[in-house]
Amino acid sequence: MTGASRGIGAAVARGAALRGYAVAVNYSSDEEGAKNVVRAIEAAGGKALAVLADVADEAAVVRLFESATRELGPVRALVNNAGVSGTLGRFEAIAADEIARVLAINVLGTMLCAREAVRRMSTRRSGTGGAIVNLSSRAAQLGGAGEWLHYAASKGAVETFTLGLAREVASEGIRVNAVSPGLIETGLHAAAGDAERIERLKTAIPQGRAGTAAEVAAAVLWLLSPEASYVNGSILAVSGGR
Repeated sequence: MTGASRGIGAAVARGAALRGYAVAVNYSSDEEGAKNVVRAIEAAGGKALAVLADVADEAAVVRLFESATRELGPVRALVNNAGVSGTLGRFEAIAADEIARVLAINVLGTMLCAREAVRRMSTRRSGTGGAIVNLSSRAAQLGGAGEWLHYAASKGAVETFTLGLAREVASEGIRVNAVSPGLIETGLHAAAGDAERIERLKTAIPQGRAGTAAEVAAAVLWLLSPEASYVNGSILAVSGGR
C-alpha cells in the first residue's frame, strides 16, 4: 500500500488489515503518520509494517517490495495510492520541475510499483496471482483546467496504464483496475493552498457533498476482493455523480 500514512491510503490500509491482509504501510515523509496506521492495525489484531520509500526512486521501490516480502510474506495485492497534486493554478504558471515531480511520483511511481508486483505475483514467474488497484482521479476526465492540469494529465496516464497492464497480465492470474475519486474530504486541498475548495465546488456534485476517504477505500477493497473476480481493466468512479 503506497502513500498510506494518511487520507485515502490510511483508510485502505486499515480496511485491508481487517480483511486479513498483512499490510506494508509505505510513506515518503510522514513517518509518524505511518506508524500511527501500523499501531491502529496492530491494536485491532492485524499485522503491518511501516516502510520508507520514494516511489519515484527505482532502487527504493525494489527495497520496499523486498522488505514487504521478507517481513510479511508473498505479495498478494498492491494499491498504488502515492501521489501529489502540485500547486493549484493555471498551467502557464507551473514550473518544469514541478511538472516533472508530479509525473515522477504519480506516473513513474505507479509503474515501478506495478512492475515489482507483477514480477512477484505473475504465474509466469511462479507466483499465485493477485490484484492491483491504481488510484486515479476524476480530474483525468474533467481536465483540471485552471487548477491542476498537470495533475489531471498524470492521472490520465495512470488510467491508460491500468487498461494496458490489465490486458497484458490477465492470463497470469493478475487483475488490474483503478478507482477514480472525485471531490474527497482529505487534507490535499488545504495542502495545495485552497482550504475552501471543497465548500466551493460541492454544489457541482449531483449528490451535493464531497466524499470521504472511507467511501473510496470501500471501492478499492471491493476491487481487491473475490467479489470482483471478473472485474479487470475497469476505472471505477467514486465521485457522487460528477
